[in-house]
Amino acid sequence: MPDKKVRKGERLRFFVHPLFLLFGAYFAATGKLFLFLNCTVVALLHECGHAFAAAKIGYRLNRIVLMPYGALVKGDIDGVSLKDEIFIALAGPLVNAACAVLFVALWWCFPDTYPYTDVAAYSSAAIALVNLIPAWPLDGGRILYCAIAKAKGEKLAGRIARGAGLFFGIVLFAMFVYGCFVQVNFTMLFFSLFLLAGAVGGKNCSYDRIRYDYAKEMRRGMEIKRVAVGKDCKIKRLLSFMERGKYLEITVYDEDGRFFGEITQGELVKILETAELYAPVGEFVQEY
Repeated sequence: MPDKKVRKGERLRFFVHPLFLLFGAYFAATGKLFLFLNCTVVALLHECGHAFAAAKIGYRLNRIVLMPYGALVKGDIDGVSLKDEIFIALAGPLVNAACAVLFVALWWCFPDTYPYTDVAAYSSAAIALVNLIPAWPLDGGRILYCAIAKAKGEKLAGRIARGAGLFFGIVLFAMFVYGCFVQVNFTMLFFSLFLLAGAVGGKNCSYDRIRYDYAKEMRRGMEIKRVAVGKDCKIKRLLSFMERGKYLEITVYDEDGRFFGEITQGELVKILETAELYAPVGEFVQEY
């Protein structure tokens, strides 16, 4: 998530994490500097794909940070809908896949270019496939999270996506340990630690969803989500209807199915400041 609001027209900027330089020094010492530089360029193209996709739907990703495990893009995507987040997450792997296909087409037309582009082609294909692994925080994990969240809610989606990340992280770490008896693969170690850190770290997004300020999103335009409930419906149940990127409006009906009142998401947030989670919504509709 972004550290600050992105100003209109602000250009994409690049930053280098100190550990990235150490990682590069390791590859240089092992005679794999060209592979490291190649993968760095491919990772940058991947993140630019995310940035351009976000810009297309009205969001701004303005910072790319080179990290030991690749690159990380940051910017202003507060309140992005689950559907749009899937679109942004898919853009990175699709850019890499398109590059890989382009190189294959180049080999078909100009076979002599193969020795000069094979590493770039294989790296592009590998990064595209790896990022589609359904493990948080990879793009595939984000897509899995959003797909489940749309159907079952963000709480369950978070558990499944992080659980998948933990599973793949443990498997890769076990493969690294096993490989130590044959040939040490530090890339496998770094990647497994990245997945494990992503699976067990991070904050609970449900708190952001409850306390979120929609003023900035209103300027972009938001889809309204309408839900009908009975006046005996519990406040806790209303929380499950809240969806990122959408503004909730709740219509309340009495036992006879007659209109009783309405509550907007802003009003629901105020109710949550003092209400018991198991209190019926009908007690608060009359106050508005």
